[in-house]
Order: sequence, then C-alpha cells, then structure tokens
Amino acid sequence: MKGITILGSTGTIGVNTLDVMSRHPDQFRAVALTANKNIDRLVDQCREWQPHYAVIADVEKVVDLRGRLSKLGLNTEVLGGVEGLTFVCEHAEVDFVMAGIVGAAGLLPTLAAAQAGKRVLLANKEALVMSGGLFMQAVHDHHAELLPIDSEHNALFQCMPSRFNSEGSADTLASQGIVRILLTASGGPFRTFTTQQLSEVTPEQACAHPNWVMGRKISVDSATLMNKGLEIIEACWLFDLSPADIEVVVHPQSIIHSMVSYSDGSVLAQMGNPDMRTPIAHAMAWPERIDSGVAALDFFSVDSLDFERPDETRFPCLRLAREAGEQGGTATATLNAANEIAVESFLAQGIPFNAIPEVIEYALDQADHTQGAYLEEVLSADAKARQLARTYIGGIQA
Repeated sequence: MKGITILGSTGTIGVNTLDVMSRHPDQFRAVALTANKNIDRLVDQCREWQPHYAVIADVEKVVDLRGRLSKLGLNTEVLGGVEGLTFVCEHAEVDFVMAGIVGAAGLLPTLAAAQAGKRVLLANKEALVMSGGLFMQAVHDHHAELLPIDSEHNALFQCMPSRFNSEGSADTLASQGIVRILLTASGGPFRTFTTQQLSEVTPEQACAHPNWVMGRKISVDSATLMNKGLEIIEACWLFDLSPADIEVVVHPQSIIHSMVSYSDGSVLAQMGNPDMRTPIAHAMAWPERIDSGVAALDFFSVDSLDFERPDETRFPCLRLAREAGEQGGTATATLNAANEIAVESFLAQGIPFNAIPEVIEYALDQADHTQGAYLEEVLSADAKARQLARTYIGGIQA
C-alpha cells in the first residue's frame, strides 16, 4: 500500500483524492491529512480515515483539534503550522504527497516533499509559478517524481511521447516531433460579457463556474483567465517550454482538456468529462490506470465542440501572466502574490472585478525583479508584491 499525505484534504482536490482512495482501499492509505482552518471537516475525515497525523495550518486551532480527536478515541497525532505540514511531507511512511493547498501557502511543504524524494502530485500550480527553477532543481537533485494534477497539464502529460517521463526528458520537444502545446480554457462564466458587464460582476457570480467544481479563489482566477496564465507558466517548467510554445484555446465545453500538436500534422487530445478525479487517479496510479469513479465520455450526448481565441483586451490577466513568464525570475512570484491579494479583496467586496488586473499590473510595474535564484529572494518578492497590491487597493478604496 502507498502512504499518502494530502495537503489540503478539506478542499476540492483533497476531497476528490479521498474519494479515489476509497475506491482502492487495498492500494492507498492516508498517513496525514491537513487543513488550513476547516477543523469540522478535518475531524470528520480523521474519524473515517484514522490517519497517523492531522495537521492544521492555523496553529491557534491545534488544541481544539487535539481535544476533539481525543474525545473520538483516535490516536491521530496533531501538528500545526508550516513545520507540521513540512514534517508530514518528509515522513518516511509517505510515498505520495498530494499538493492541494491553494496559493503561496503551499510552496514550502510542497518543496519539502520534492526534497524528500517523494512522488509529488502537483495541484498547487503556485509552487512552480513562484519558484519554478528552484522546484525543478529539487525534483532532479532528489530523484523525486513530479506528476501534474491540473486537468490541462495532466492531459498534456498523457499526450506526450512515452519517453517523456515524470522526471522530465533530456530530449527537446522538437526532437520528439512536438510543434506546440494547445492549452484549453473554458473561458469561465463571463466569456461573453462586455467590459461594462465585467465591472458589475459579484463574487457569487465569479465563483459559479459553468463546468468545474472548484474553490473560491481558483474560480475567480478562472473567471479572469489568470488561472490559464498561471498554467502557461506552470507548463513552461513542467515541459521545458517557453511561453511562445504555448497557445491558449478557449473551449467552452471543457471536454478536451488540452492538446499536443506534432510535426506530421497530428494533434493528440485528451478528452473526458470535467471531473478532477480523472487526473487525480491517473497520477496516483501512473504508469498504471485505475477506476476514478468518473463516467466514460458519452460522445452522443456532446452537442458540439467549440473553439475560440482568448480576448486579452477584456481579460488582461492572461497577457500579464504571459509577460511575467517571459520576463522570468521573481516577476512570476510578484504576479502570483499580487493576484492573491487582489482576488482576496474582490471576494471581500473591496474592489470591483475589473480592478483585479489593475492591481497586478501596478505591482509588476513597481516591483524590482531579480533572478530568483534563492528561496529567500522568492519569499521577499512575494512579501513586497503583497504590500504593493495592498497599497494600490487602498488608493481605490480611499
């Protein structure tokens, strides 16, 4: 049996991971479950799965969690904070780490998992967006396995030649006959909105994705197309690409999850119903395949497959992400941090929807970008970008 730590077990990725695990109790066991603040759901999960460790990132909730698990008669050890998250990523009993924590908060424990040589199932794209060079070097130096969980990157992985493995390939894409990568995007709930309509969007509207069930932050990122921009940066690190090698294709049905175009004119596409259990099960069982609980795609129920070019005028976050990816270094950490603050403010009704890219662009223009060769540089850039974003937001609210 494979021992698994789930970073963010109470979130969408974590819940889906546990669902897949429940279908294969003879193959996987939960060594550690972790949450940020959702102590009620974490207690329920511990009751069902009885992990060795439960970690709550909010250290003020450690005593409460420990007491509640003790009353249930569980022997689960309770840890807290970043130190606890890191410990359960490095633990000897852990084979796989599902990196499902959203945002910059997932960087340090996910990096620890790579440095411990684990199979890292990467749903946290920010780890690569913030510190791609450092992260990929850790995967290489410590012989870790890195398998993408984002539906688009997992689709690309499946469409790559078999010799492109989880530790990357020594060959260039061109030598494998790959011409370009086609990264699909649903376009989000506001694909057809005018600029005026976008200015009136509410948090509730932005969190109602038409195809996928996701958390609030990533739902907003999908609505602004920032999620796709972050995925461009992530794909560059995963597959040794430049932003110029990647074309974003808006595909509203979310049936084709991404495509790889080859020099002979062939285009390989990975298709399926929009359900995160598919990429989760693929990465957990790779190179084998297991039941994910997702129904097979019924082609006769698919009315059409539509494709559009993204509109970067109405959705400038995609442009900003591509430009930050081209600049490299700490520009991508600045992009990510400013976006997190902007989205947080929008969800709290502090700024309008169309101010999100304004906040990000201001931070990118004002920040001093470095190569980001050291973790301290990355974390410093992250902190400075957050302050710049808050300063700009304060001006909007004044």
